[in-house]
Amino acid sequence: MVKIGIVGGTGYTGVELLRILASHPDADVRAITSRGEAGTRVVDMFPSLRGKYDALAFTAPDATDLTSCDVVFFATPHGVAMAQARALVSAGVRIIDLAADFRIRDVSVFEQWYKQKHACPDLLAESVYGLPEFHRERIRRARIVGNPGCYPTSMQLGFVPLLEAGVIDSAHLIADCKSGASGAGRKAEVGLLLAEASDNFKAYAVTGHRHHPETTQELQAHSKTPVSLVFTPHLLPMIRGILSTLYARITRPEVDLQALFEARYRGEPFVDVMPPGSAPDTRSVRASNVARIAVHRHGDTAMVIVVEDNLVKGAAGQAVQNMNLMFGLPETAGLTAAPVLP
Repeated sequence: MVKIGIVGGTGYTGVELLRILASHPDADVRAITSRGEAGTRVVDMFPSLRGKYDALAFTAPDATDLTSCDVVFFATPHGVAMAQARALVSAGVRIIDLAADFRIRDVSVFEQWYKQKHACPDLLAESVYGLPEFHRERIRRARIVGNPGCYPTSMQLGFVPLLEAGVIDSAHLIADCKSGASGAGRKAEVGLLLAEASDNFKAYAVTGHRHHPETTQELQAHSKTPVSLVFTPHLLPMIRGILSTLYARITRPEVDLQALFEARYRGEPFVDVMPPGSAPDTRSVRASNVARIAVHRHGDTAMVIVVEDNLVKGAAGQAVQNMNLMFGLPETAGLTAAPVLP
C-alpha cells in the first residue's frame, strides 16, 4: 500500500483526490491537512465520502508529520509545495504538486507570472512535468512531479502530435478554450456566483493567462521550430469540463491527420481518438480520467477538438496516474470508472 498525505484537502481538487483514492486498491490516505478546518472530520465536510473516510480528520499543517508518507499531494495555492519540498524530499517522500511550483523550468518566468520568489530552484531543476503521455519514463523515476494545469493538458494533447510530426506552422497556433467554473477553485468570488456565471459566457485573462508560459514551454520541447501560441480561455456556465478547439495551418497537406493521431495515441489508456467527423462533448468525459480528441481538416487548417474533465484528467486524476507510475503500480489503478451521464 502507498502511504499518502494530502496538503490542502478542502478544495475541489482535494476532494476529487479523495474520491478517486477511495476506490484505489493500493492507496492508504494517512493524513490530510487544512489550516481552517483542523479537527473537522472529512465526511462532515464532504458527506459524499461517508463510508470511505469516516475515521479521517483534517489536521493543522504544522501538527502533521508528513515524513511518514510515501507520497504527498499538494492541492494548494501556488507557493505552498515549494516551501515544504526540501524537507519532504530529504526524508525520502515523493511529491506531486497540483499547483504551478514545479511546472515552469525557467525560474524568472515563474517569478514573473506568479509574483513570488521560487524557494527551491535546485529542486525545480530535477522535477518532472507530469503529463504521462509524453514523459512516462521520467515520471517513473521522479522524486517531484509538477502536475500539469487543466488547460495545458488539453492544448498539449491536441497540438503535440502535429508538432512532433512537423506538419503544421508552429508560429501560428490558436487555442480557443472553455472551462467550467470549478476550474477557478472552491472560493467565494463574485464572478463565480450562480447569478453571475449562469446564463452567461465570457472570455477572461485575454491579455495573458498563467497557463500560457507553461503550455508554450512544453509545446516548444516537441517542436523543431519556434512556437507561438494565441490562447484565449473562456468561462462556461457549467460546473466541470474543458473543451479546447485548436487551430493550426497545415504545412504538409499529404499527411493523414486522423491516422497520425491514432498512431500517436495507440495504446494510451486515457486518450480516446474519436472516429472521423466526430465532435466530442464535455459530458462524455465527466468524472473520468479520459480525454477525447477529434481531428478535422478545413482546407489548409487543422482543427483539433479536445474534451476533458478539468478536475480529473486536468488535475486529480492525472495526479493519481502519475502516482501509479512513480510507485510501479498499474497506470490505470483507481482510474477506470466510466464517465457520469447525464
